[in-house]
Amino acid sequence: MKRAVRVLIIEGSAVTRRILSAILAADRELEVVAAVAGVPDAREAMARLRPDVITLDVAVLTRRGLASLEGLIRASRTPVVLVSPPTRKARELTMLALELGAVDVVQMPSRELVRRMPDVVSQMLDAVKAAARARLGPVTRTEPDASADGRGGAAERVIAVGASIGGTEAIRQLLMAMPPDAPGLVIVQHMPERFTRAFAEHCDGSCPVRVQEAKDGDRLGPGHAFIAPGNRHMRVHRDGQSYRVALESTPPVNGHRPSIDVLFTSTAAAAGENAVGVILTGMGADGARGLSAMKRAGARTLAQDEASCVVFGMPREAIALGAVDHVLPLSELGRAALELSGPGAGGVR
Repeated sequence: MKRAVRVLIIEGSAVTRRILSAILAADRELEVVAAVAGVPDAREAMARLRPDVITLDVAVLTRRGLASLEGLIRASRTPVVLVSPPTRKARELTMLALELGAVDVVQMPSRELVRRMPDVVSQMLDAVKAAARARLGPVTRTEPDASADGRGGAAERVIAVGASIGGTEAIRQLLMAMPPDAPGLVIVQHMPERFTRAFAEHCDGSCPVRVQEAKDGDRLGPGHAFIAPGNRHMRVHRDGQSYRVALESTPPVNGHRPSIDVLFTSTAAAAGENAVGVILTGMGADGARGLSAMKRAGARTLAQDEASCVVFGMPREAIALGAVDHVLPLSELGRAALELSGPGAGGVR
């Protein structure tokens, strides 16, 4: 019988500690080894109990305390799932914690917890089990690529990107490699509602391109990246010589809304050979069929390699389906996407 995933809970509220402990302990695949009130308490428990996954209440963090979190992640190499209330301060700290190496975030509602409990249970279990499969590489700090020359910045070119667990930092690094006149980018990151706007704002403050949470009808253009809002699908459609995005609340696809397959399939139909598709780290198979549709339509397709992925699930599924032209480390994907989106683009050198 497979060993249960050992989970350490860091949660400031005693009531919520009991709730999370009960949620996780009820699943046979999980074992709650301890529940503590803060990061300092977690250090002793980490050394003694060696958990496989940590869940962390974002409300216990401060900006000064982020250094302690980074030290914990670096020292233990244990995947951290953030549990965040839907406040602005919590969203800002969540973005910083993801940049430091946390792998996923689950939103804990501040009100109507009982009514929302089925959703919270499902999200928590999925996130913890996915995190148990995560492989953490070294935490890096990326700077904008000053050598990028902006080839392929025409408005009719599109780069479509999909990611899930571990994807926030992968997306940020990809965007850091883009010049200010890069082709228009459309991005789906599996993330709770409201957190996608904070993620877009976080990227916008550090990346050469302008990054925004998408609004219905936004027009793609050089130097702009649009991130699908949490809980809304995003499609690309043709508008003359350029493209616009459409948002919708149709049912989830592959268990996700937004779904990467929805984005990729619509990009295939709208842009065909004028598009590049990029599948990044993530659990499951969302995006594989859509990337295959892009390739059949003439688009170039890229996947993040296993060594640089936090979870290799989505790239593996796309590769197995024959949907991927090139498999590359994260550090090379931005340059490759830029090259392949240029006029008369050939292979990756």
